[in-house]
Amino acid sequence: MTAPEISIILPAFNEAKNIPLIVDKIADAMGDIAYEVIVVDDNSPDGTAGVTRAIARDKPNVRCVRRVGRRGLSGACIEGMMAANAPVVAVMDADMQHDETRLPVMLQEIRNGADLVIGSRYVGEGSASTGFQKKTRAKGSELATALANRITGKYTTDPMSGFFMMTRDLADRAAPAISRDGFKILFDIVSRFGKELTIREVPFQFRERIEGESKLGFLVTVQFLGLLVSRMTGGLMPVKFLLYGIVGFTGLFVHMATLFLLRGAFDIAFPTAQLVATFVAMTSNFAFNNEVTFAHRKLTGWRFVTGLLTFYAVCSIGALANVSISTRLFEWDWSLAVAGFAGAVMSAVFNYAVTKLVTWRDT
Repeated sequence: MTAPEISIILPAFNEAKNIPLIVDKIADAMGDIAYEVIVVDDNSPDGTAGVTRAIARDKPNVRCVRRVGRRGLSGACIEGMMAANAPVVAVMDADMQHDETRLPVMLQEIRNGADLVIGSRYVGEGSASTGFQKKTRAKGSELATALANRITGKYTTDPMSGFFMMTRDLADRAAPAISRDGFKILFDIVSRFGKELTIREVPFQFRERIEGESKLGFLVTVQFLGLLVSRMTGGLMPVKFLLYGIVGFTGLFVHMATLFLLRGAFDIAFPTAQLVATFVAMTSNFAFNNEVTFAHRKLTGWRFVTGLLTFYAVCSIGALANVSISTRLFEWDWSLAVAGFAGAVMSAVFNYAVTKLVTWRDT
């Protein structure tokens, strides 16, 4: 088999129905260009890895990287790039929303000297989503693009794109530096290396999914905002800490609302009300962190239950300190709001270390 000129990375989760379709479409689009397809599967329960391996038995230029115990789009892209054999790597969705016919055009830009080529929905004849949400998404994308360009200092029309191509050299430099969490890997690359790169853009028509459901949305928005702030602070505020802070703020609201409800509506003694409010907020924080902050290591099924129980057990230390100190403040005639808030903040700081080191520990 001829050595590939380009490695095409397809990060995938529950894409068993789409993999055979996209592999065939890529083959049609690439023509005589030597290429390989690397499907990076996050241990999909629908058998994506098995489907890919079955294809690989007949198509030796198709490979599967199955990740067990690791989740997340950025991490999948990085591992796919590091497994690639070609001097050029491309990243595109496995759900056929990206136009595979643009790959040869993008490759030609690399041959002509570009370091990075972006498949853009907002240049030339490119287009974004269709349907009644199109205008809303377009406005949101315009705002995100403006913010991203301001941070990166490099103007691009679609820094949020998930369809891009780069040289092997850039991939090797970027892999150790960019965040493995989150979804917007292109923005991460441009924000770190953009000023020194030759970047080109190629328009493409964004398609609707044929099979399966979109797994992004609100989560992408939250993580993107966290990444923006992290870049604005020069990395002094890690994305994960910012996401935890956002979730923690909602937890404080839940805590105070529960405390005032128990005291005002049921006249429950302050220590008991504070303890109940603490555990209600802990449950809320656990659920939100599982969906947002640690989405790449999301706990599901029985692991969610055992994770929550572990979280309760370890965080009970902070909860007891919270209740003890806030109760003493309340007995010293501090207001309900101040005493309750002080205890809640104490728990929040303690709980951050627990979530990082115990509940969603790195694997």
